[in-house]
Amino acid sequence: MQERVSGVLLHPTSLPGPHGVGDLGVDAYRFVDFLSRTRQRLWQVLPLGPTGRGHSPYSCQSAFAGNPLMISLERLREDGLLTGTEVEEVDRSNPFRANFSWAYWYKGSRLRLAYERFRALPDRSPLKMEHERFCYQHNRWLDPFAQFMALKNRFGDTSWLDWDPEFACPDELGWANTMHAFFDEANYQKFVQFIFFRQWYALKAYANERGIRIVGDIPIYVSLDSADVWGERAIFALNEKGFPKEVGGVPPDYFSQTGQLWGNPVYNWEYLKSTGYHWWIERFRHNLSLADIIRVDHFRGFEAYWSVPYGETTAVNGQWRKGPAEALFFAVEKALGPIPIIAEDLGMITPEVIALRERFAFPGMKIMHFSFEGQNGFNHLFYDHDKNYVIYPGNHDNDTTLSWFLTLPSSDREKLLAYFRCDGRDVVWEMIRFAMASNYNTALFAMQDLLDLGVEARMNLPGTINDKNWMWRFAWSQIDETLMEKLSCMTVLYRRWSAKDGAKSAM
Repeated sequence: MQERVSGVLLHPTSLPGPHGVGDLGVDAYRFVDFLSRTRQRLWQVLPLGPTGRGHSPYSCQSAFAGNPLMISLERLREDGLLTGTEVEEVDRSNPFRANFSWAYWYKGSRLRLAYERFRALPDRSPLKMEHERFCYQHNRWLDPFAQFMALKNRFGDTSWLDWDPEFACPDELGWANTMHAFFDEANYQKFVQFIFFRQWYALKAYANERGIRIVGDIPIYVSLDSADVWGERAIFALNEKGFPKEVGGVPPDYFSQTGQLWGNPVYNWEYLKSTGYHWWIERFRHNLSLADIIRVDHFRGFEAYWSVPYGETTAVNGQWRKGPAEALFFAVEKALGPIPIIAEDLGMITPEVIALRERFAFPGMKIMHFSFEGQNGFNHLFYDHDKNYVIYPGNHDNDTTLSWFLTLPSSDREKLLAYFRCDGRDVVWEMIRFAMASNYNTALFAMQDLLDLGVEARMNLPGTINDKNWMWRFAWSQIDETLMEKLSCMTVLYRRWSAKDGAKSAM
């Protein structure tokens, strides 16, 4: 990522659409056209996996599977698996908030209908043959995931740790019995994954054809209640019953006196090392099929991670443990070649973490909000001679830039206005302009900031589980020609797009 580029951060669930949450249908393609029209080169998304309670894309039921809620029912109609009347019902709740519960019910019922029609197709039909190839190519993760989801349905969506022992910890015979008993439901789950990946790959190809690369996201940890932990316990630090010995988080710091306790099981890095880091290699390989660039969340955890005994209520009583560091990335690059990674290197960063990032020339991240807050002061954000960073005004874990500015202490706000030489009426776009003009190779902007929205559009408040996180959606009525022209002209002015890119863009 040595060229100067810019792009937009927007998770697909935040797209407009008629069925409760944004999906991979017509509005996703329209968003790609918006990116092309405004001369953007990157579309950053959050993790694409199936979410559990809380809807966090950073707490997925699989490190490999896709989120069924993102499946476009209209695309299924085009495939002949649904009828027009079956995709007509529209979610009439707040168009600016995702309605996950309604979408689970509505899309789930339609996917079941589509599956029954799929089953009735001739065995040698093109769609069934494509499905067969997909299942063969992805069987390593797809088979256990399908069984896991079939069992979750059987046990009322409870955690696998609460299932009957023969299902929670099956031996070889128990696994065979499970495969037989839940064969039909597992096949339905495979069908759903086939449809998700089919739609995602088509959307990615559409973006790539227009010169737009997808920036994906790999969380360092996986959810305890996931197919990965249930099916591959050896790679995690668990006791004999499957409960974590220790869980991940971050220690107390300037932002939190008790730190953050995430609850994800930490890895058994010694075991992973003995396998040549095979699971991680396959995870990177898989994600490189979904995205052109991969943002690695909590990158510092690969050098050293904060490990907290299971059962603690805060992250205070943890300790730093050494991670695999360069050994992991050497193994990945030996298997896959150089990986286009963005290292999320925020938080308590040590010289060792910086050295690890620089050893592989991974771009780091700069968040403008952090540079103008309290004791941070001004850290020469725009004068860093190292271009190998991605700069954001704020990302999905920050407040929107407008809301952040309005809630700054008056002394910080006055210094910021003096720095940008503005009166505050257009401060968000002043910060976007400075990011565009900066020395850093890549500038990315949350869609909320391009729309100049307030706290109502915040995507996530870290360390909380509530009915506001991950819910925000935009509407096309919020975008006009003035905004598109402004973003397009600024992108060209600061040389983040050039005439040679025009052949790839649908202008």
